[in-house]
Amino acid sequence: MAPAAAAAVGAVGAGGIASAAERPARAPEDRKRGAAARSGPLRVQIVMFDGVEEQDYIAPFEVFSAAKKIGGAVETSYVSLDGPRTVESAYGTKIVVGKGWEPQSADLLVVPGGGWGSPTGGVPQEIRRGALPKALADAKRPDLIMTSICTGAMLLSAAGLTKGRNCTTHHKVKDELRNQGGVVRDGRIVDDGDLVTSGGITSGLDLALYLVQRELDNSTIPTSLELMLEYERRGTVWRAPGTTAG
Repeated sequence: MAPAAAAAVGAVGAGGIASAAERPARAPEDRKRGAAARSGPLRVQIVMFDGVEEQDYIAPFEVFSAAKKIGGAVETSYVSLDGPRTVESAYGTKIVVGKGWEPQSADLLVVPGGGWGSPTGGVPQEIRRGALPKALADAKRPDLIMTSICTGAMLLSAAGLTKGRNCTTHHKVKDELRNQGGVVRDGRIVDDGDLVTSGGITSGLDLALYLVQRELDNSTIPTSLELMLEYERRGTVWRAPGTTAG
């Protein structure tokens, strides 16, 4: 791995260590993670909805799919709460989503953002509808890793999943996430165990590469992916006490 990438993965952000009051009720070390705790591949589901940001979902989809291509035990799919359908993204890209809502068969749920500030579509509309935040709240279980990219964190917040938890989002929305009870940290990625959030848009690349390293029992895959994608991970990773480094 290039020095810049190694530094990005190993750093602890300037946000500091969470106080006892800010730490999650269930300590991250209490949850078994990684390939050793699974009997099959890492099952990744990327949540899709109208107005979702293209880069938010494409970046992790490519990273996880490429990880499988070079030997990683990963299965990646798009899912929609409204069932199999065509989703229209923020900039008009249409994506055929082949699966309905089935978080019970996922190990890792990726929630992209998109459309913040828009009167129609995207995260604000899904929050107003209420169905997706409720479904996310209902999906929570001890062995499910919830992750977000950009303003996808606001969907997790609407579901009550970031309250009192270490998290981050797009820089323009951090104050709102904080006002809703999230413990916002300075980091491109914030790892709070079963809740892993990332900053704006392109940070989805870093999030997915980080999770490949954290969750797969194959240390060569992240480096191979960086070479394949011609992308070196960047930015600070903030980790809560007790989390396993990726």
